[in-house]
Amino acid sequence: MRRRNRTALTAGLVLAASLLGGCASLGVQPWERDLLAQRSMRLDGDPVTAALDEHIYFSKEASTGGAGFGGGGCGCN
Repeated sequence: MRRRNRTALTAGLVLAASLLGGCASLGVQPWERDLLAQRSMRLDGDPVTAALDEHIYFSKEASTGGAGFGGGGCGCN
């Protein structure tokens, strides 16, 4: 019974080590960074739409911070 437990534990450790080792190759390679730096890969691809969305959010939520907008939350700017 102890031998089975030890074998199962060893097999589990080997499996866990192999799964963790499989994640080691993930990541951005240096030659892939130019693709990620393109404008089409940005979350806010259109700056005008992003600015309009920020203004709408600012006007409706009456809050500022982190986006560079200033004002008192009246929606007038």
